[in-house]
Amino acid sequence: MEEIRQKVFTEERALYSVNGARVVDCVFERGESPVKECENVELECCRFSWKYPIWYSKNITVTGSTWDETARAGVWYDENVTVRDAYIQAPKNFRRCKGLTLDEVCFTNAEETLWNCEDVKINRVSANGHYFGMNCKNVEAECLKVNGNYVFDGLKNAVIRNSRLITKDSFWNSENVTVYDSFITGEYLGWNSKNLTLINCTVESLQGMCYIDDLVMKNCKLINTTLAFEYSTVEAEISTRIDSVFNPRGGTITAPSIGELIIERDRIDPEKVRVVCGDVEKRSDVMDWNSVNFNA
Repeated sequence: MEEIRQKVFTEERALYSVNGARVVDCVFERGESPVKECENVELECCRFSWKYPIWYSKNITVTGSTWDETARAGVWYDENVTVRDAYIQAPKNFRRCKGLTLDEVCFTNAEETLWNCEDVKINRVSANGHYFGMNCKNVEAECLKVNGNYVFDGLKNAVIRNSRLITKDSFWNSENVTVYDSFITGEYLGWNSKNLTLINCTVESLQGMCYIDDLVMKNCKLINTTLAFEYSTVEAEISTRIDSVFNPRGGTITAPSIGELIIERDRIDPEKVRVVCGDVEKRSDVMDWNSVNFNA
């Protein structure tokens, strides 16, 4: 295998079409697409400073490396890529990749990052930015921390564990997603999704878990969660008080107490909903929208 050490590259397509190389302690400065249409390349302790660093490549491993803010659209249209111990400041990274592993990666600006990727493994990743993980398929995530809205819109076939998501509108339009032992906070969680399962999770949400087909919640906590389950079919086992439940479309909701249960008979069939709760503080047959504080 060819070895390239301590080089500073400034030209466009600096390593174009290389097959079989170990690149160590190198800097890719101005010059677009330095690692393009390459195969079997290992990059260690490198720095990417310009646009489109790794495109249309296969079997790429990057360890201990940095993407500057100007290294936008970094890894697109690639197969079998592993990135470990990386600090990525550039947005719009990782698009339409298949066979992607991210291990100990910090995204300081994850705007529009990780889109349309398949067969993704995520471990100890932190990301700050909106629209992280859109339209990805076949995802396994462990210890993921995200701060940004619209996370995992359109996600399909995913398992997420031991994670923390600070995000509005997460998991919209998703299918077949299971989340274990995680904390999720943000408005409008899970709208328009199918087969969303939350196990041992803590959730805080205004109008969360609405418009969902086949929502399952097992041993979950709902804190500061209001107007939950609107038009959802749900099997929910909640271990804490629910502030308010609004027009669930079907299923069973079990909780120790509910602040307000709102069932509008002209909109749903109450016979299709079973509420197992010994302490419902208030029952209403119409929603008073003037009482909702959307700016809280």
